[in-house]
Amino acid sequence: MKPTSVALALATLVSLNTSEAVAQDAETAAELKAVMQQLQQLQQRVIELEQKLAEQSDSAATTTTTATTNATANQQVEQVAARRQAKSSALAARVERLEEDVQAAQNDPIRIGGAVRMQYKWEDYNDPLKDRGGDFEFDLVRIDYSGEIGDVVLSAQYRWFQYMDTVQHAWVGYNFSEQWQGQLGVTKVPFGITPYNSNSYFFSSNFYVGLEDDHDLGAKLLYRSSDWDFDVAFFKGDEMGGVNGLSPSKADRYAYDALGVRLAGEGLYDDPTALVAESNSVALRAARKYDLAADKSVEIGASWQFGDMNNGTDNIGERQAWAVHGVYNINRWTLMGQVTQYDYDMELAEQGIVVGAYAYYDTIPSKATLYSANLAYSLPVQWGPVTDLTFYNDFSLMTNKRFYTEDTVMNVLGVAVSAGGLYTYFDLVTARNQPFVGGSMSGDSKQTNTRFNVNIGYYF
Repeated sequence: MKPTSVALALATLVSLNTSEAVAQDAETAAELKAVMQQLQQLQQRVIELEQKLAEQSDSAATTTTTATTNATANQQVEQVAARRQAKSSALAARVERLEEDVQAAQNDPIRIGGAVRMQYKWEDYNDPLKDRGGDFEFDLVRIDYSGEIGDVVLSAQYRWFQYMDTVQHAWVGYNFSEQWQGQLGVTKVPFGITPYNSNSYFFSSNFYVGLEDDHDLGAKLLYRSSDWDFDVAFFKGDEMGGVNGLSPSKADRYAYDALGVRLAGEGLYDDPTALVAESNSVALRAARKYDLAADKSVEIGASWQFGDMNNGTDNIGERQAWAVHGVYNINRWTLMGQVTQYDYDMELAEQGIVVGAYAYYDTIPSKATLYSANLAYSLPVQWGPVTDLTFYNDFSLMTNKRFYTEDTVMNVLGVAVSAGGLYTYFDLVTARNQPFVGGSMSGDSKQTNTRFNVNIGYYF
């Protein structure tokens, strides 16, 4: 016997796709599930009544009494079906409203994410910390905003540490086409290997001289195709407003920037007395990409930047930097290499450039050359929540330092573990004259220090 229109209607309602609702909103999914369970119960009840009616109809030819009973049962079934139809219509309307709510949530133009991170550290150059077996401490909380309305794009990130809070980036953009995009605000300076010239939590030594993952205030135009990347940018100043910025501490920032001139007689970590800041800078980056095979690719590029150094009143120097860089991918292996040189040409007699980030000041040579070489291997796994292990070794060397003789060297041997929203770095760092590993970029130490670091982050 074919099912009645009531059963068909109920079956259609039961088959409504709720997967997107479940994925987007747990509360809506629970309500929708309850509705669907009611619909399934109603469908089953109608099927039972139809089966009973069929059984009664089959015996209708034997006796008049049976026929009368069947007529009565048929009338009851029709009444029940009518009631079920009315109720299912109301339920269907409710389901439709729930789906509309879920769809509206999915189309929300602004998405909010972020991260919570903590870390364990052990340092062989810090005797009290070493004696107590290291420290486990809070790292940061961050909030990310991103979205797109039409061709207008938004991206922003703010970070809270134990000792400071700061903007990481904040820009609005416009997609002129599938290949061209403009950005305005605190946006990333296009320089070197992107997005990072490193695999580890500690970046490369380029980061500590302001030449990796740096963000400044200005405008940028990007071109992306399967073969080429082009970036051209103009930055009015750094992300904190330069010398005349209103931040209570110039060192409270995410990425390193030049903040002063290190004068004779000052310590490497002293607050600057002769303030300067980047001003009216231009940055260019180009990279050629080659797909050699399905699992093999090469990127070769060059970067250059130039700008003034301003003391809040006058330009008292210039700076420039260039880099050549390449990335080679084959199967699960990635090899990165970069050569960088920068030079600050200041009118003042100087012993280096004061830089600042993470609430403290450091000194870098006013001219130096940096080399970096990184090798990584990504291994997919199925270990409970763990889905990927990335093994890496990142090496950095800073040499030819103006006024300083000892090189900066850093080697990071580590593995990054991906498990759902958790991303954890296990890093063994061996370094000399390297910030966060017992040294300064302008240090003249011959001692090598070791730090073991575990950074655990939940990203959402």
